[in-house]
Amino acid sequence: MLKAKILFVGPCESGKTVLANFLTESSDIAEYNPTQGVRIVEFEDPQLASNSKGAGCEFELWDCGGDTKFEACWPALMKDAQGVVIVFNADVPSHLQEIEMWHSCFVQQQPLQDSQCLLIAHHKPGSAAQKGSLPLAPSLSKLKLVHSNLEEDPEGIRAEFIKYLKTIISSVSENRDREELSIIT
Repeated sequence: MLKAKILFVGPCESGKTVLANFLTESSDIAEYNPTQGVRIVEFEDPQLASNSKGAGCEFELWDCGGDTKFEACWPALMKDAQGVVIVFNADVPSHLQEIEMWHSCFVQQQPLQDSQCLLIAHHKPGSAAQKGSLPLAPSLSKLKLVHSNLEEDPEGIRAEFIKYLKTIISSVSENRDREELSIIT
């Protein structure tokens, strides 16, 4: 069975925990409590129960606290991660600058490809933010950007996340195949 570790990172109060709970069908949280360090949610998605080789995949979603006071722990969080989802609040202009730092720390310093990273512009309930293109830094503009609004289109974000998970499964499977071939040769 394949195993994949995916990090949810981004600024404080961007909606990482709410999205993580929704996408993994975990419990809902009624009030805001900042994540302290990291919270790990393990799940299997029935829509992704098997890949082309018939092996299932287990996921660990690491919901990382957005406070930079945990920066000393980031290298340990990043170890063996196969994917990074950067979540930001589309209504907070400063988040557009902050996500550059998250991308630099969690994606550029790792051996991850752009396809292993997903940007989610999260729109909180009652949000007035417009969906569409955002003024992203050049290093972020080549990444897949999806908008999330759990009130208006919850299944849209779920569908985009499943597409992303399929990309991660493919990457993990290819890496495993390469490792097996290197052992044989």
